Amino acid sequence: MTLPANPPVSVLLVDDHAVVRQGLKLFLGLDPLIEVVGEAANGEEALAEAERLIPDVVIMDLMMPVMDGITATRHLRRRLPETEVIALTSTLEEHKVNGAIEAGAISYMLKDASSDTLAEAIHAAARGEVRLHPEAARRLVRDFRGGEMRETLTPKETIVLQLIAHGYSNKDIARDQDVSEATVKTHVSRLLSKLGLDSRTQAALYALKHGIASLDGVEV
Repeated sequence: MTLPANPPVSVLLVDDHAVVRQGLKLFLGLDPLIEVVGEAANGEEALAEAERLIPDVVIMDLMMPVMDGITATRHLRRRLPETEVIALTSTLEEHKVNGAIEAGAISYMLKDASSDTLAEAIHAAARGEVRLHPEAARRLVRDFRGGEMRETLTPKETIVLQLIAHGYSNKDIARDQDVSEATVKTHVSRLLSKLGLDSRTQAALYALKHGIASLDGVEV
C-alpha cells in the first residue's frame, strides 16, 4: 500500500445541523488527503474543539445558535492564527460576506458547492490560498473599504501582492520569485502593515479594488 506523500489536512466541521455535518464528513472522507478530526454544533463548541484538536482548517457555518460563525471565526483566528477558516453557508447577504472576511475567514463558499470544489478549497486554505464564491468576490471587491493607497509599495511588494491575489501561497511566491519563504513572509508582513490590512484575503481584495490584479485572474 502506498502512503500519501503528505499528511492529510485536518478539518473541523462546524454546523448546527447534524445531517449537514454527516454529509460533509461522508464526501470529504473520499479524499485521502483530508481527515475530518472533529465536529461542533455551534460557535462555542467550535472554539473548544479547535483548541483541543488544533485543526488545519475549520469549515464554519455562519448562522448558528449560542455563538454565530462570524463571532466564532473572529475568536478562533485570534487564538489559533495558524488555523484557517472556510465560511460555508447558504447566503450571499453582503453583511455576512463582509463580516466573515473581516473576521478572518480565508474563503467564502456556499453549501451547494460541489464536493470537489469544497475539497479543493480545503487544500487551498491549508496552503494559505484564497478561494471565494464568484458572487461573493464581486460583492467584496465592490464593498471593500480599503480606501486609497496609504503608502507606496515597493516593486517587489507589488508583485507579491499580485501573486497573493492570484492565489499563490508563500511557497509558490518564493519559487516564482526565486527567493526564500522567509523573505516572502517579510514582504507580506510589510505590505499588510503599509496598507492597514489584517489578512491575505483582505490583501487580495485590496489588489482587486485598486486594479493591481484582475478578478479574472483570481481563483474563485
